[in-house]
Amino acid sequence: MSYIYLALAVVAEVIGTSLLKSTDEFTKLTPTAVVVVCYIVAMWLLTLVLREMAVGIVYAIWSGLGIVLVTAVAAVYYKEIPDLAAIIGMVLIVSGIVVMHLFSGSMQH
Repeated sequence: MSYIYLALAVVAEVIGTSLLKSTDEFTKLTPTAVVVVCYIVAMWLLTLVLREMAVGIVYAIWSGLGIVLVTAVAAVYYKEIPDLAAIIGMVLIVSGIVVMHLFSGSMQH
């Protein structure tokens, strides 16, 4: 269940972060409320994941995947296309997550 909770936490964080721009500096109520709810849900789900996984590993996966997915959402919805350096950086982030998952003694499989 930990990986399901972690995936849902990532999705909630990506939705919340992707909507930050539409809050218009927290002056629009609906997107602001969605952002707050998404962050609360993401944090709650992370607490469930932390029952079984190390905090450093969980945070690395959550934040790394969040970076990549928020960048993808921004490219589609806001036309903020990452340059080559950003893409290389994200590949390195994902590579680091894969290395941790496959080789770290801190990971529960």
